[in-house]
Amino acid sequence: MAEAVSMPRQGQSVETCIITIWYKQVGDEISEGDLLFSYETDKAAFDEEAKSSGILLEKFFNEGDEVPVLANIAVIGKKGEDISFFKGIDQKSSEADVKETSIDILPKSEPPPGPEKKSIRKGKIRISPKARKMAETNNLDISEINGSGPNERIIAQDIEKIMSTPSSTDYSKKDSVLTFTNDSSLEKLSNIRKIIASKMVDSLRNSAQLTHHISADARKILNLRKEIKIKVQEGSAVNITLNDIVCFALIKTLKQRPEMNVHFHGDKIRKFQKVHLGIAVDTERGLMVPALKNADDYSLQGLSIHIKKLAEDCRTNKIDPMLLQSEEGSFTVSNLGSYGIEMFTPVLNLPQIGILGVNTISYQARDIGDGTIGFIPVIGLSLTYDHRAIDGAPASLFLKELKDIIENLDIEL
Repeated sequence: MAEAVSMPRQGQSVETCIITIWYKQVGDEISEGDLLFSYETDKAAFDEEAKSSGILLEKFFNEGDEVPVLANIAVIGKKGEDISFFKGIDQKSSEADVKETSIDILPKSEPPPGPEKKSIRKGKIRISPKARKMAETNNLDISEINGSGPNERIIAQDIEKIMSTPSSTDYSKKDSVLTFTNDSSLEKLSNIRKIIASKMVDSLRNSAQLTHHISADARKILNLRKEIKIKVQEGSAVNITLNDIVCFALIKTLKQRPEMNVHFHGDKIRKFQKVHLGIAVDTERGLMVPALKNADDYSLQGLSIHIKKLAEDCRTNKIDPMLLQSEEGSFTVSNLGSYGIEMFTPVLNLPQIGILGVNTISYQARDIGDGTIGFIPVIGLSLTYDHRAIDGAPASLFLKELKDIIENLDIEL
């Protein structure tokens, strides 16, 4: 009996995936366990193996297509079997059907004629809860949105596409013409780039972000780094980086100032007992921010090992997609110090209310005692916080306490 091949679900918040490679073609013989296709979410890539044996009778989507999760994408069976039942059938679980919302839309007056006429949907509109919430947040009329999911269901990707597309009013002038010269080209954004763009705009639009900057005396942590290098050469220590040391100090600060280790949810604040530290990682596919769960349980050496493991998993597409959800972290750190950045404004990873930007080490004139002015190494720290959840004074106190911990860090290696 023919069996459908469906698009796997990688995390509850993932609604669509993109097929990147088909390893089998229609008519090929398939054995259970054969590599069938590869696909990617907004953050990670995966391979899918065949769960049954037979002939690949049909493929409903091609490489590059964006497919709703749990939708039929192919059929495996015996040669000559009738597969009409599977074509266009949305084989989502009952759980997904329950979560879907149908909304009755009353007929509206006819839109104006001419080129500005819009296509307005009437009757019942199928929309996922996540997409509906996004539409309400951004004041979008769902009757004017064409859903790309099965049975024209509106999914989150449809809302993100609208939010990342320039409004028609941006090009309303008749003399506005897009021209391209021979030295330019137009390239389609990757899925991860589109998601990053949408999330950045969403973060700035839906929060009250403010950034404070401070510099901390870096002599202590630089001396600690020198000690570590010597022990690494001797083969008796983990290669702990300056970023690891700053993260260790940050975790200590979050434990002492838990008002920054929270999520903001409109009229509620979710407080965390543990520190789940989001680590911004630069990869070839784009920015990823996996969460290091229970980061406050680790020693400096253990923290360094786990941070490196998370970064490597991101760069090799082995990261658990659930760890990439912003809700999994309670606070995030982003380090641009290796690029020589002296100060920047990191963007919040909502619903988190804080993110620390770590800058490069530079030299500044400071009082080094007895009225003597000298140049010492300092590390720049940039704290962005959500002013809806916390005021400037406690946020500043948090940053000052982090500075003090960095300047007085005393660790036995």
